[in-house]
Amino acid sequence: MALLKVQHIKKQYPGRIILDDISFQQEALQKIAITGESGAGKSTLLKIISGNAQKDSGTVLFNGEKVTGPEEKLLAGHKGIAYLSQHYELHNNYVVKDLIWFQVNMDEAQATQLFDICRISHLLGRRTNQLSGGEKQRIALCMLLVKYPKLLVLDEPFSNLDPIHKNTLKAVLEDITGRLQMTCLLASHDPHDTLSWADEIIVIKEGRMVQQGTPKEIYYRPVNEYVAGMFGKYNSLTSEQASRFGIQTNQPLLIRPEDFTINEKEGQPGTIQKISFWGSFYEADILLPDLKITVRLTNNKWHQGQQVFIHPSILIPHS
Repeated sequence: MALLKVQHIKKQYPGRIILDDISFQQEALQKIAITGESGAGKSTLLKIISGNAQKDSGTVLFNGEKVTGPEEKLLAGHKGIAYLSQHYELHNNYVVKDLIWFQVNMDEAQATQLFDICRISHLLGRRTNQLSGGEKQRIALCMLLVKYPKLLVLDEPFSNLDPIHKNTLKAVLEDITGRLQMTCLLASHDPHDTLSWADEIIVIKEGRMVQQGTPKEIYYRPVNEYVAGMFGKYNSLTSEQASRFGIQTNQPLLIRPEDFTINEKEGQPGTIQKISFWGSFYEADILLPDLKITVRLTNNKWHQGQQVFIHPSILIPHS
């Protein structure tokens, strides 16, 4: 039996649909990321799943038990689900260790493990008004984990974090799912935060599910340009343009920059308009008579204005 079942969830405000017939399920220890543009309905969906917002219709089942909304019970939320909002708050001017211990009593071994997992052992003696945003977030997370929930729900946990704190939080989440064997569901609009982490990704737009699949399926076989654009750069070719590259398709082809290569002899002729350095790779914009193709390069021996030939490095979809 699935740990979480979300069935036909709908939510609307006057004149606006927020969620429209959202259904999926999550197995124990499966990592699912929900992504979509701002205003797509991600936060509302997570609040409904965790029992912190009221749905209009549909059902959320957690461990076979119905999750009720705040209009159906006195205290919002579900005891087996921990929800961390992107607008979390800590009591000001509290000593961190006192604030955490105030939540629930733990033995020393359990406390030490959680402090270690959340990377906050060195912060226990500080006051909450002496902390950075990333440090406060990990403390808020620890305060949820002291109750050892079975499902952790995180709303945009990586937003507004600098690269150092973002990488720290990613390590924390790996330990939560690994060492604590806790199931995690999160929302994020950044492909770098979802592709390498999730077992499955759900893409929503204007409250509707657009695509669901593994990160590789979502990245290499997006169902439309909205999904493709959510996960990085892509090239869009008509069926006629694709046929010039030896690819037969009855619909527009969405192909990633790394699935093209350039050389000096073979393929479709074009001119390098621009070359950009991105750290571990380069990207070259190639002008053809009626389109522009972006190609990703692992190294660069080319220059702007050079005449080159371009062809796809694959002729079939990724497996």
